[in-house]
Amino acid sequence: MHPRAHLVLHLRGRRTELGNHELRVQMLDPSGTPALEQTGMMQINEPPAGVVDLEAPAILVFDLPLATAGEYAFVITVDQIEAARVTFLATMVGGPAGQLH
Repeated sequence: MHPRAHLVLHLRGRRTELGNHELRVQMLDPSGTPALEQTGMMQINEPPAGVVDLEAPAILVFDLPLATAGEYAFVITVDQIEAARVTFLATMVGGPAGQLH
């Protein structure tokens, strides 16, 4: 388990995308199996006059279940469409009885 890992998202949209949208963050293990999933709704409201681009920052904090060494990926979807994929590598440190890092 990797405690308190942070994933920072910067979502950007247009005035035409007002309303409710499903946001899903999934972490895939090295075999491609989901190891963690968070889903929620976000609402985009009418911005002030003259504003065309909408921005919504999000900071997610997870206790990551890292079962084996290898390449993991966060997959971020908005309304069931993949918006981003962030990969990272978990390696064994400290010899054969070491810890994943």
